[in-house]
Amino acid sequence: MSNEPIASAQPFAPSLVQRRPEVKRITAVASGKGGVGKTWLAITLAHALARAGQKVLLFDGDLGLANVDIQLGLMPEQDLGAVIATGTDLGAAVTAVATTGFDVVAGKSGSGALSSLTRQEVSLLRQGVIDLAPRYDQVVIDIGAGIDTTQLILASTGGRVLVVVTDEPTSLTDAYAFIKVAAKLSPRPDLRVVVNMASSKTEGERTYATLKRACENFLKFSPPLAGIVRRDLKVKDAIRYQTPLLTRHPNADAAADVEALATVLMRPE
Repeated sequence: MSNEPIASAQPFAPSLVQRRPEVKRITAVASGKGGVGKTWLAITLAHALARAGQKVLLFDGDLGLANVDIQLGLMPEQDLGAVIATGTDLGAAVTAVATTGFDVVAGKSGSGALSSLTRQEVSLLRQGVIDLAPRYDQVVIDIGAGIDTTQLILASTGGRVLVVVTDEPTSLTDAYAFIKVAAKLSPRPDLRVVVNMASSKTEGERTYATLKRACENFLKFSPPLAGIVRRDLKVKDAIRYQTPLLTRHPNADAAADVEALATVLMRPE
């Protein structure tokens, strides 16, 4: 990454949300590109927080390719599609997942119908999540990959944003692009990096150092490292069986890494 990567998103300025107490508990999980394990990480993080005694809501904000319910093996009675179609309060789409101990607002899997929402409709969804936040200790938002308007609006709650990256060059470039655009939307953005599918802790640190160096050189900003999650074949097994990793393989290396990340996020600010 010797030359500055170019962000492909069109510039826009979503209405920013002040960092009130209720938004401090919101964590958006984002990525510049797909295929980095973002949705899996969001689910596993929500589960880890719940296992630590937190009351947790997981919101599927991947409006184009919603699949939180698929990975969890859920068949919710209500989803975002129904909420938007009927004008129902977002709380009506909350589904309690007894096997994991956290609540879910599922997207509309397999349709892509929500990908055409207007900026105003996406902003209303964001506000709906913020309004639900006081009922929970932690809220995790799984945001769609990319740096389009929808992703940036859902990332701009005023809470934390975890940018998921792997060691692939395209992942690094696109993570940098997301950080570059998102950093312009807030005077004090809380952007943090999670390196996923690292072959080792050392390799994860090297991947982070590459991204950090690009941010320092071109943005004069260094997003901190939130955590490193090691590559683990048990993750694929859990996804295949539509079962959370912490349920199917609670002692897996990746499970321990996400639990460590959850511990970091629960620390008082």
